[in-house]
Amino acid sequence: MEKNDDVKRRIGLEQEYFLVDERGKLGNWADEFLQTCQTLAEDKGYDRHYFVPEFVKNMVEINTPPCYSSQELGKVYLQNLQLAITASHQMGLRLYPLSSYPLHIMPVMRDKPNYHIQARTVGYERFLHAGKCTGTHVHLEVPKGVINRRLGVTYESSSEDREELLNIYNLATALDSALIALGRACPYYEGESMGVASHTIRYRGSEKFGWEGVYTHLPAVGGLMPYADSVETLVENQFNRFHTWLQAMEKVGINRQQFLEAGGSFLKSSWNPIRLNGLGTVEIRCLDSNLPSVILAMIALIEKISHRVRNEELKVRPVLGLQVFQQEGETLLVPSFDYLNGDLLYAAATEGVKHPHVKAYVDSILELAISEGGEGTQYLSQLRQELDRYQGIEGEILQTFNSTTAHLSQEEGLNLVLHYCDILESQVSYLNTDYPLKKLDEIETFSANPN
Repeated sequence: MEKNDDVKRRIGLEQEYFLVDERGKLGNWADEFLQTCQTLAEDKGYDRHYFVPEFVKNMVEINTPPCYSSQELGKVYLQNLQLAITASHQMGLRLYPLSSYPLHIMPVMRDKPNYHIQARTVGYERFLHAGKCTGTHVHLEVPKGVINRRLGVTYESSSEDREELLNIYNLATALDSALIALGRACPYYEGESMGVASHTIRYRGSEKFGWEGVYTHLPAVGGLMPYADSVETLVENQFNRFHTWLQAMEKVGINRQQFLEAGGSFLKSSWNPIRLNGLGTVEIRCLDSNLPSVILAMIALIEKISHRVRNEELKVRPVLGLQVFQQEGETLLVPSFDYLNGDLLYAAATEGVKHPHVKAYVDSILELAISEGGEGTQYLSQLRQELDRYQGIEGEILQTFNSTTAHLSQEEGLNLVLHYCDILESQVSYLNTDYPLKKLDEIETFSANPN
């Protein structure tokens, strides 16, 4: 099909990091560190607002502006990350980039009403899981004004704009298990090798699978929401989620007014893996925090396939019994929600790409993204060729830091932390150029260390 190259949308990124000292020990230095980052940013003419606090004091978030290509996004992502690394060295600190700190920690939560409301509603002990794992969020821009902060969708927007929102939302939903399987980072959580995608398990949770996480008992608020077959369904799902949250708060004695006064809102009551964001984006929140090579690859994959959906005006439609992505003319067929959020999610979070159904599903997504062409394609093609033996960062850690006992020792855990602090800095040094995806394509082996 002839492409509509007039459709130009932006993409943005947020990534969370742990702060550790030169021994690898976690600490609550976020405020001082961010002040150093913001001062350095002003000195270099960067935007200081891309270095922001998280809800716990041992964690920070580094963001990017919205960019028109994954190449542009990669460039500013690495520039901001290099600045943060420079700031950490000035303070005798390091940035640890993986999805969980491998040893036992007790996060210190910031004393803000919105955090206390979330903690009271889900339970303080359960809520602290969110402070023990880090994620990466990718924002896909949709037509301006189509997302409404009070209703979810603006009905006065054009039918074409609403259709684009619907298809990007459904595409992001259909990508969920692939991004989990490909992006699995640290296998250790609280000193134990869980044998599962720990960030997914501890943040999302699942009663069905026995996963104890933040939103185990509130899947409407923190789990993957169903596809929407129409804009009306999408809006209805958003209202159902909002009322679920209001009811959960009421059960612990918190009323709606308290939530609103603490900065809460209709859209800000969603912590789902895929959600509508008031910034005017579909936000993908299921990715582990990881090394830059993995993040760049995931950005390229997401951008290429979303670009195809927009510019070829593909309608994303789930099909019962289908286990892979399949394009038929102007329709992109994807797995049904029950399968996506059931057997496929479980396989992606346990066996990962080693599971034949996950491998076939991921392979079909890579095939569609690669056919878009452009920078990053060579790296994705190599990844596709190596799927049979793909192990990701998680697999490399288990090979290198496989404890002789079920519990990771303090020394082993600190060595792991410092090792990946080193690799983070090595990768940033290697990839921080004007054309990071071109540099990524030059890597000969899909591995943690490009050098």
